[in-house]
Amino acid sequence: MSAQVKLSVNGLPVEVPAGASVAAAVAQVTMQFRRSVSDTRRAPLCGMGVCFECRVQVDGVAHVRACMTAVTEGMQVTTDA
Repeated sequence: MSAQVKLSVNGLPVEVPAGASVAAAVAQVTMQFRRSVSDTRRAPLCGMGVCFECRVQVDGVAHVRACMTAVTEGMQVTTDA
């Protein structure tokens, strides 16, 4: 059985398997990760860190690529959407 990691996405509790990406955790709450400069809602596109559409705030650090970041226990994730 896989260990579970508990974290928060936009203030909501989320539980995902250890080793999952932040993008996988965010997707349990919303598919809107951020807004563009023209206020268009954006979501992950490439899933490999190239497009930067999955940027979120993690533990107060802005512009973290959610698809390239593994979850950690107690992590606080905030989307910009």
